[in-house]
Amino acid sequence: MGSASDDGRDRDAEGRARSARPRDGLGRPLPYGADGVERQPEGVVRTPEETVDEAQALLETGKPFHAHEVFEDAWKSGPEEERALWRGLAQLAVGLTHAARGNLTGGARLLRRGAGAVEEWGAQAGQERPYGMELPELIAWARELAGVVERDEAAVDAGAWAPQLRGSKA
Repeated sequence: MGSASDDGRDRDAEGRARSARPRDGLGRPLPYGADGVERQPEGVVRTPEETVDEAQALLETGKPFHAHEVFEDAWKSGPEEERALWRGLAQLAVGLTHAARGNLTGGARLLRRGAGAVEEWGAQAGQERPYGMELPELIAWARELAGVVERDEAAVDAGAWAPQLRGSKA
């Protein structure tokens, strides 16, 4: 994957700091040598449809941290006019990650921030169904989950709470 640098930090092939420690399904670092979940490669350029498909598969298997990385690739490589959409979706995935890890305040905050960003993008773009995604359902899901996390004051099961990006009718 990479090597340690003079400062003792793991680095990737381009020399960027990137931990080589294995990670669990929620992206938490595990001890070196432990069996972890395969990491998402960074900087992959996908079509928007491929992004939605891959993120959905990761969400359904309880890996919202990894779905966030897929959305982040779209945000960084996609057209300027869609960056706010993909950034908002990445925030939703990170919000679910935090809620599943037990960071309830951060999870609820990111879910609401992501819902607001997605809602704002949809209103400005005049789109409720970009790439088949059902933005109103996704926004409602995020706000509902934020409320549940705050009310129950307990971590959630990421797989059980995985959103359906293309809606419940998909």
